[in-house]
Amino acid sequence: MQRNLIRIVFQNTKQFNVRYMATKADDVVTHTGQKWDCRDYRMCRFMHSPKLVNPNWPVKLVAAIPPKKISGRIVWCDGGSGAEGHPRVYINLDKPGPQYCMYCSAGFVKAGNEEPSTNLICK
Repeated sequence: MQRNLIRIVFQNTKQFNVRYMATKADDVVTHTGQKWDCRDYRMCRFMHSPKLVNPNWPVKLVAAIPPKKISGRIVWCDGGSGAEGHPRVYINLDKPGPQYCMYCSAGFVKAGNEEPSTNLICK
């Protein structure tokens, strides 16, 4: 009888034996969109110190750089010189608004074509 009672009490207390290590109720979102619930076991890494997340996301920093004004229709970008750069990419500036390099996000805009225009003439 005692053995069965101890077994029942022990089994019932197992479900309440879960401990939440994180004391913060909210998690900081990283630049990759990663955010954990306060009950997630991975939050125990941040028990004694806060999660350090850089508030300067690269997308925001690149958007703050104004695009270069180019007089021609086509521009190329290689990201710098030699081994520091990336493969050469040719960018067509006939489309309205700024155009960006797909490797380094450098922006280029055709001079006089900063605002979107409705009448594009192809030659």
